[in-house]
Amino acid sequence: MSKIDALWQPSASIETLRQRAAILRAIREFFFERQVMEVDTPSLSQASVTDEHLQGFATEFVGQGYAQGLPLYLQTSPEFAMKRLLAAGSGAIYQICKAFRNEENGRYHNPEFTMLEWYRPGFDEHDLMDEIDELMQLVVGTERAERISYQQAFLQMLAIDPLTITLEELKQVATAQGFGNIAATERDADTLLQLLFCMVIEPQIGQDRPCFVYHFPASQAALARLNEQDPRVAGRFELYYQNLELANGFNELTDASEQRQRFEKDNQKRLERGLQQVDMDEHLLGALEAGLPACAGVALGIDRLVMLACKKQHIKEVLSFDVERA
Repeated sequence: MSKIDALWQPSASIETLRQRAAILRAIREFFFERQVMEVDTPSLSQASVTDEHLQGFATEFVGQGYAQGLPLYLQTSPEFAMKRLLAAGSGAIYQICKAFRNEENGRYHNPEFTMLEWYRPGFDEHDLMDEIDELMQLVVGTERAERISYQQAFLQMLAIDPLTITLEELKQVATAQGFGNIAATERDADTLLQLLFCMVIEPQIGQDRPCFVYHFPASQAALARLNEQDPRVAGRFELYYQNLELANGFNELTDASEQRQRFEKDNQKRLERGLQQVDMDEHLLGALEAGLPACAGVALGIDRLVMLACKKQHIKEVLSFDVERA
């Protein structure tokens, strides 16, 4: 059988797809029991994201009323639309949807993937970590998760304080870890911190049971509320398990003026890196001005969750058709 002939077939087995369907049903029951409403927001948006590390897909609508063309973007996350629903009074909500990122493709990445995102008014990041932990135990059968702050992780595993270290000191540490070629020209401390976190710290956490890392630096949490006790850090957390980053969550920023300033900083970083600037989502900013309730929210990768539950080694093994077969 030729390669072309074989590509009509799904990349996941039918049995795995049955397991995936059962997991999705269990997730919906989990939220139904907790009275969290399922919502459905557009995959196409008139605005993209300013985050310099996210690259989206762009297209154009030329139908009735838009003969000159309306630029549209496939969502990298349903976050902005869901926050508009929260501001309109939806209460607790969740969504299982497709998201799109024009970036990596490989063992853990596909440009089109399935995301579970939910928001809990009245929760802070610690409350939300508790709920995610319950979902992990239900779906994957894990033990209770560990928790460690971003600062503690660096102190324990690299003997440096990420909140006080200078750029020059970071370059020395990165060089000692074998990343001298990157460190030599890097001008952004956060880029080196992210490099060290990804390459040195991540492989050491969340191996036997899931691990939450919380209190990321404020400079790495553009959508999170600053910590009241220590404004150097923000209410952002991530969940790791068996070398997979599974979830990224926030104690959500509700201040429209502060959010606008952070979007502007993102675009300045884009400019410095030679990337195209992105128009800010004025619909989101309008929702924040109208009043977003204090809440915590999280995005969790469904495909990676299914990989863990079904003990698969490649994301294509849990997708009906990966990008090669799409």
